[in-house]
Amino acid sequence: MPLYELVCISRSGMTQTSMKDLLKKSALTVLDRGGAVRGFVNIGREQPLPYRMKRHMEYHTRGSFWLMHYFSNPKTSGVLMDQLKLDARVIRCNVVKVTDRLSHMAATSERL
Repeated sequence: MPLYELVCISRSGMTQTSMKDLLKKSALTVLDRGGAVRGFVNIGREQPLPYRMKRHMEYHTRGSFWLMHYFSNPKTSGVLMDQLKLDARVIRCNVVKVTDRLSHMAATSERL
C-alpha cells in the first residue's frame, strides 16, 4: 500500500472537541477501508492564510494547518477527500502520494 499525506486547513476558532472529532473522523475513514494511520502533525493553530479563501459561502483569513500520514489503497483517498470537502469545518484539503513502497521510504530516510 502506498503512503499518503493529507494536508488540511480547518477553520480557526474551533473547540478542541470539534478538532478531535474531525481528526477522528478522518482516521476512521481510512481505518474502515483497510488502511493504517501513521500519525498526525499539527503545523499551526490560528495562523493567517496566505490569501483570503472562500468555502461554504464564507470568507476565511485564518486557519489551523495539520497533516495526517496514512497507508491505504488509492480509492480510499478519493473517499476521504469527498468526505472532507463536504465538512463545514474544513477550508481546504489535499492528498499527496509520498511513496509507493516501504522500501523506497526506508532508502530515502537513510539518506537524510
